[in-house]
Amino acid sequence: MKGMGNMGNMMKQMQKMQKKMLKAQDELFAMEFEASAGGGMVTVKANGKKEIIDVQIKEEVVDPDDIEMLQDLILTATNDVLNQVDEKSNETMGQFTKGLPGGGMF
Repeated sequence: MKGMGNMGNMMKQMQKMQKKMLKAQDELFAMEFEASAGGGMVTVKANGKKEIIDVQIKEEVVDPDDIEMLQDLILTATNDVLNQVDEKSNETMGQFTKGLPGGGMF
């Protein structure tokens, strides 16, 4: 019978961890991240779900003769902001997967 008590405690601990994990995930999803390129000429914002929520382009960077530069700035800022989300996600959710087989799947 002693083993059953340990199993009950383990289940309670797992439920607690799951609640903490869901709360951390909700907090992550509510966060906003921002990155810019070209000295602030292009700014991209994303939320914790990796959704782009805003793109700002300064008028001076819009040159019809150099569309490639503008495209590069947008790509750079977008990739930077998505990397920020990944880093925060790994930092936030990684605490729940450390030491587990296949951990770090977030």
